[in-house]
Amino acid sequence: MKEKFLNSLEELRKKAPKRNFTQSVDLIINLKDFDTRKDSLNTFAQLPFPPSEKRICAFIERPNKAFDFCITKLDFDKWNDKKEIKRLARDYDFFASIPQLMSLVATKFGRILGPLGKMPSPQLGLITSQDELSMQELAEKMRKIVRIKAKEPSVKIMIGKENMENEKIAQNAEIVYNAAVNALPRKKENIKSVMIKLTMSKPVKLDLK
Repeated sequence: MKEKFLNSLEELRKKAPKRNFTQSVDLIINLKDFDTRKDSLNTFAQLPFPPSEKRICAFIERPNKAFDFCITKLDFDKWNDKKEIKRLARDYDFFASIPQLMSLVATKFGRILGPLGKMPSPQLGLITSQDELSMQELAEKMRKIVRIKAKEPSVKIMIGKENMENEKIAQNAEIVYNAAVNALPRKKENIKSVMIKLTMSKPVKLDLK
């Protein structure tokens, strides 16, 4: 599969006109026989070469430099403005929490973070140990994560920047594609087509045969 991504990336670069900014490289997976009212695609993939570093906010007992921003138990009473909570949700890609604060997080922040899919969860963002090494490892892992979620029969995930090597972008693409396939109810049978594109280019379709 990686070879197909490499070939498509070469074709994309040949066809795409140059822009005066660094474009993102997106992977588009179009689905078939997938009813968003009944079926689900909601998973994560860890990229070996993340094109951008995710920002993480943590709900913990005391501040820790492993995360970009920390909200301690003593800080919760300060967060009463819905606009400020919405701004927090916009500014940070992922949220982590220790289990002891999860009920408070749900009460204070859940109405904003929940619909955005940003609530800390055992799948991503649960801080099981507050020692320095464990929190550093969790933060580093989360910074390489992309979420693959389908609200319609198509998903678009940024897998690179055009100034990255094709090999690195192709590795990212393969990992995201495999994660999506494994999470689909009917695996490859749910895949209608796969394309890659730059921010302002036409997509290039992969030959999946």
